[in-house]
Amino acid sequence: MESGTQDSRKILGKAHTRVEGADKVTGRALYASDRPGPEATAHAALVTSTIARGRIIGFDLAAAERVPGVLAIFTHQTFAGAVAPVKHLMAGGYANSSHRPLDSDAVAYAGQIVALVVAETQEAAEEAAGAVRVSYAEEPASGGFDAPGAETVRLADLKAQHADIARGDAEAGMREAAIRVEARYETPIQHHNPIELFTTRAAWDGDRLTVHEPTRYVGAVQHGLAAQLGLDPAQVRVVSGLIGGHFGSKFALSQHTALVALAARRIGRPVSLVPTRRQCFTIANYRPESRHAIRLGADRTGRFTALVHEAETVTSRFDPFVMEGAEVTAGLYACPNIRTEERAVRVDRNTPGPMRAPPEVPFLFALESAVDEVAVALGMDPIALRRINDTAVDPVSGKPFSTRPLMACFDAGARAFGWSRRDPRPGAMRDGPWRVGLGCAASVRPVKIAAATLRVRLAPDGSAEVACAHHEIGNGITTLLAMGAAEGLGILVERVAVRLGDTALPAAGISGGSSTTTSLMNALALGCGQIREALAQAATGQGGRLAGRDPGTLRLASGRLAAPDGSGIALAEAVGPEGVETLAAFVPAGADREKALAALRQGHIGLTLGGGGHAVSWGFGAQFAEVHVHAETGEIRVPRLTGAFAAGRILNPLTARSQLMGGMIWGLGSALLEETVLDGAAYRNPDLAEYLVPTSADAPAVEAVLVPDPDDQVDALGLKGLGELGIIGVNAAIANAVHHATGRRIRKLPIRLEDVA
Repeated sequence: MESGTQDSRKILGKAHTRVEGADKVTGRALYASDRPGPEATAHAALVTSTIARGRIIGFDLAAAERVPGVLAIFTHQTFAGAVAPVKHLMAGGYANSSHRPLDSDAVAYAGQIVALVVAETQEAAEEAAGAVRVSYAEEPASGGFDAPGAETVRLADLKAQHADIARGDAEAGMREAAIRVEARYETPIQHHNPIELFTTRAAWDGDRLTVHEPTRYVGAVQHGLAAQLGLDPAQVRVVSGLIGGHFGSKFALSQHTALVALAARRIGRPVSLVPTRRQCFTIANYRPESRHAIRLGADRTGRFTALVHEAETVTSRFDPFVMEGAEVTAGLYACPNIRTEERAVRVDRNTPGPMRAPPEVPFLFALESAVDEVAVALGMDPIALRRINDTAVDPVSGKPFSTRPLMACFDAGARAFGWSRRDPRPGAMRDGPWRVGLGCAASVRPVKIAAATLRVRLAPDGSAEVACAHHEIGNGITTLLAMGAAEGLGILVERVAVRLGDTALPAAGISGGSSTTTSLMNALALGCGQIREALAQAATGQGGRLAGRDPGTLRLASGRLAAPDGSGIALAEAVGPEGVETLAAFVPAGADREKALAALRQGHIGLTLGGGGHAVSWGFGAQFAEVHVHAETGEIRVPRLTGAFAAGRILNPLTARSQLMGGMIWGLGSALLEETVLDGAAYRNPDLAEYLVPTSADAPAVEAVLVPDPDDQVDALGLKGLGELGIIGVNAAIANAVHHATGRRIRKLPIRLEDVA
């Protein structure tokens, strides 16, 4: 049976509104803490440490215990030893942090959970938590870079699988360079701040545990909880329906989940935890601060002769987790001599984690700023400099790119943005009292793809169901799966039901790395193909209504199994009274099938680079920013952002553009607003009043241009994923535009008024 579109009406590739959109905008959509629980559900509140390092020497619980409705107060004195250790997800475990709160009297960082209060109501739990008094023996703490006691280690010594890059002779390449840029760039601590908090509800039914929690990896939560609590994974069910944003923060198994489950078991009732916004800054992950020393050399024609990128990133004392990103900066442009070195700085803070486009946002801010500095030094247009150094081959591995439309993105973006009106002289463009600057930067992201399983069922009435344990994080995968099933099975999108986010469904991996669409849509195509093949074989076999026909010529369309001559049978007859169902298991090309599926079933992360190993597959983009800086006050405005992106086959241009535009606006926040302020080893602005993010009033005119990028090497459907491309490079484009407007080179984010006034 043919493997192409099964209906004359193409669905994938056309704009389609979100199938869950109406529920979201009318308030009918249910998130984890919205789902009605049993009437007996108790409510929990956290008490977190006010010191960054030391020991707990005592509690005064008397006032808290007098609060009406308090059921229990749990501390390390009640839970010590109750939670078994589990490794970090990136170290072969399941957790977003290997630290176990309430396991001892030790305090490892400010904001660590030191008590859990359970009461009849949320209000009572919060009142009692506020009345808990904790006495500490405080010790000196190291908060960040250059703090006394901070430990700097080579990443290659911390992570066995990491290797710094050395190609050619970087020092010789720098000596030969006619133009040299040597500069340091810095990015701040940033927190994700999804509107939906890090909530958990745990309920026991005998020895079986059900957890409702927003997470981007239900499999890791299931297996990690089982390991922590001494259960069989089959005894643990994790449900994560619609997620109200995560951007990386709802990452694997959280530290508080086991505590809520233990509390529910101890009091014999379901327990629900809704932490405060301020607590979310320390009970979850964050993007750590980073420092980059870039040395970039070029000859008089603009060709790069050497690149040295030395990077430092903060991490915790207890996890070997660092977002490594120099492989992307090393592979972006043609350069014969490259050297990178990455270091981790271990301090007394909670473990950082992925934040949308985890390494590319800080690492490419440094590189793309340095590229702009070289262009200025040469008196060359920044796009022309990138064109000279474009490459069809990864300069590190020597492998070809499966496609390389970087300059196509710059060309399309430049046309849409109006780059040709740019006067190259810094400070030359004015609009009344405003100094105008135009800047650009590249956006690149390696393709990730993972094993996935899902179940597809086609019913005789022309309805279908797609079921998978993966997650709807707001990126539109529910809609894509409905569209893909409708096209693959020849039915209407409205006739497809999609079930996601439940460990009772077929296993899928983490929702991260822009891998959701690449992984699940390939699995879906496989499943629809299996159903079509089964129907065609049954219909053309002995006794079938279409016996003797070539099964390869039959297709599903408009509720019928049809032959080329127009004959066929109704869908109800083709599938029979019970319908037809298949479990599709997709494994990326080049991966070991059994190992990949075993890792999937066991809740272990298993993302691989796309392209099957013989080529390098990346998504590409070009970011453009117009910046206005007031000549007298230094006020900075960004009236326009334009991005052009090439990310393989685009399945739904409506949701694709929405994702890209949202990422670009977030990139504006990364450049001008977002910074978690560190005071010693504690965060001093853990709320949305003082942690600044772009609002509607800040959002400029944003345009996302989709650049065609047919790629028949990356995977069977030509998908690359684009969720993270939108934010990458925006901070550098804005910083470069600020320089163009003012002549001032700002190398430390966020860019503030005082930097340019």
